[in-house]
Amino acid sequence: MRTVGVEEELLLVDPGTGQPCALSSEVLARLAKCAADGGGPAKGTFERELQGQQLEFGTRPQTDMEELGAEIVHWRHEAARHAAEAGAAVAALATSPLPVRPAVNAGRRYQWMEEQFGLTTQEQLTCGCHVHVSVASDDEGVAVVDRIQPWLPVLTALSGNSPYWHGNDTLYSSYRSRVWGRWPMSGPTGVFGSAERYHAQVDDMVTSGVVHDRGMIYFDARLSHRYPTVEIRVADVCLEATTALLVAGLARALVETAARDWRRGRPPLGHGVQLLRLAAWRAARSGLDDDLLHPVTMRPAPAPVVARALFDHVREALEDSGDFAWAHKATAELLVRGNGARVQRELLARTGNLSHVVAACVRRTLGERELRYTTPE
Repeated sequence: MRTVGVEEELLLVDPGTGQPCALSSEVLARLAKCAADGGGPAKGTFERELQGQQLEFGTRPQTDMEELGAEIVHWRHEAARHAAEAGAAVAALATSPLPVRPAVNAGRRYQWMEEQFGLTTQEQLTCGCHVHVSVASDDEGVAVVDRIQPWLPVLTALSGNSPYWHGNDTLYSSYRSRVWGRWPMSGPTGVFGSAERYHAQVDDMVTSGVVHDRGMIYFDARLSHRYPTVEIRVADVCLEATTALLVAGLARALVETAARDWRRGRPPLGHGVQLLRLAAWRAARSGLDDDLLHPVTMRPAPAPVVARALFDHVREALEDSGDFAWAHKATAELLVRGNGARVQRELLARTGNLSHVVAACVRRTLGERELRYTTPE
């Protein structure tokens, strides 16, 4: 069975105001000290990100989804514990609902990015969820990347958790994905056809001087430059761990389905990048509350219909891995409850205050659903 791992970027916020705070260095120092004393996470579990208001963790590769879910919850709680010691809280929010001035972390690579990309780097305070799924070879990996492209916007819609930007409602479900799309090396890709063509294109991009290294290839789905995996990078960090687990389970099923199609000689759908970009935009705009573009026809269809189409597409893989029953239940519940963007808007409607929205999301990040809200005077 294929392994799957998750990387989550969390937002560090002031526990009183909800304002993002640039305390990642302090939190990581506490984590490192705890590890040196024998009671902390393994090296590399928590890492620094571009902005000082972010904290990233990565799970181990897992085959059992229950164990993966438990690990996501565990590291969220560990992040919260060490952040509290530094005077912060953690929130699984893909953008800050409140106005913020991001603080680019120190380091040669980040300095190069700031000089190269200017305001794009300075404003890039976005938190995503990246899913790594194991592949047997680069050939299989590129065959997978070619075949999963039309389905990736559905994962964006399911995970959408960034409706606010600098205190304003953007009218998007995943505004993070629109901000992320400012990088010139990001987005969907056309059909590569072979590992050789994939690597040749990446080499050309690095040689161009526009990107610093292979780690800066921000395709929606790429071959990881560190692990034998396909890395899927389209999801917002999910407000609740159960949604993150669902995204990971569907991502693994997508990879397995694509690999089987490749072995059976089934070609990619072959939609052009222009249509794929439209589908990605539609998913970011609509989330689960309006039409999406159907991955097969690229015509509008209600979000629940498109979600069911994804489920039908990967059904065989889900059944073979034993993930069908829980994934079907989790998807049905998510379609009723709504993604993080819908939850955030409902919270604001009830409280009338974005700081209170952040406070409620801090609780939900750790699995505590607050069902009663009071409107501040």
